[in-house]
Amino acid sequence: MFADLLKNLFQPEPETLDNLDARRALTALLVRLARSDNNYSASEIIRIDRIIKARFGLDDDAALKLRTEAESIEAEAPDTVRFTRAIKDAVPYEDRIGVIEALWQVALADGARDQDEDALVRLVANLLGVNDRDSALARQRVDTRT
Repeated sequence: MFADLLKNLFQPEPETLDNLDARRALTALLVRLARSDNNYSASEIIRIDRIIKARFGLDDDAALKLRTEAESIEAEAPDTVRFTRAIKDAVPYEDRIGVIEALWQVALADGARDQDEDALVRLVANLLGVNDRDSALARQRVDTRT
C-alpha cells in the first residue's frame, strides 16, 4: 500500500493521486515539517491530528491511523520536491494555500518559530506554486488564531 504510493510519487511523471493517497501525502508533509527541527513534539502531533480531522472529517481513530501511515511514508520518502509535486498536481491552488496554512499551524504549534521549519514551509510553498504573498497571508491568519 505505502510502497505503491511512494513508487507513484517518485516516478518521472507521477499519476494523479486518488483521494486516500492525497490525504496520506498531505499528512506526511505535515509530519515532515514537524520532524524538520528534530523535535517531533506532542503539541505538533496534536495539531496534525486536529488538522486532518477537520480537513478530512475524520474521527479520532481514523485520524490516528492516517497520521501513523503518514509517519511511515514520511520516513521512507527522501525527496520533498517530488513529494510536493504530487500534491501540487492533485490539489487546486486555493486548496494549496490551505496546505500552507496547515503547515504554518504545525510549525507554530509548539509556540516557537524554528528556522528549519520556516525554511521548509518556504520551500514547500514555492514547490506547490504558492506565491510569497499568499504564504505570508496564510502565516498571518494562523498567527492571529494562536
